[in-house]
Amino acid sequence: MPTLLHIDSSALTEGSVSREVTATFVREWQAAHPEGTVVHRDLGAEPVPHLTAAGITSAFTPAEHRSAEQQAAFALREELIEELEQADAVLIGAPMYNFTIPSTLKAWLDQVILVGRTGGGQDTTVAGKPVTVVASRGGSYVPGSPRADYEFATSYLEKVLTGMMNVTVDLVVSEFTLARVNPALADFIDTADASKAQAHQEAAAKAKALVARLTEPVSA
Repeated sequence: MPTLLHIDSSALTEGSVSREVTATFVREWQAAHPEGTVVHRDLGAEPVPHLTAAGITSAFTPAEHRSAEQQAAFALREELIEELEQADAVLIGAPMYNFTIPSTLKAWLDQVILVGRTGGGQDTTVAGKPVTVVASRGGSYVPGSPRADYEFATSYLEKVLTGMMNVTVDLVVSEFTLARVNPALADFIDTADASKAQAHQEAAAKAKALVARLTEPVSA
């Protein structure tokens, strides 16, 4: 039975477009595969600690020689890594904060990327795992837009997920999410609504297609 690991990283519990769109993905996933499992890790509500010296050094210290601090730090990394490894697919909600991803999401990535296991080569323990990233941005950062060069959220995620972990990445993006709250973006309200509607449609379609692929019978 396929398992979906659902990661939300928005600090907002209300009014978060990334949360709304990941929720659409999850609903379609569950509707198409009610027997499946969804594991939800809400980094906004319960952030994981940033990687510390103990967390780094514990990975290269034999278990019997780890200090108590290293043991605790590695236990957390092990928990998060196993959660990732056991998932058949991953869904990440990633709003743009100050041109990049939330620090809570970066902390999670730092904890789960372990060179020699989940990261650092072609034969990682998560190689080929499908990851859907739902990104949301207050303005527009598409190629050709005035701030295209400031987009360090999806560009970073694509590179770190594919380059370090060797997973596959599929993007769903909603833009101009601040159009209704920022007077300077008022002229883009219709564009924002259309972008959000399209993101919901894409998320639903991608969820259905992913479930179909993961549950497709394997030919003998």
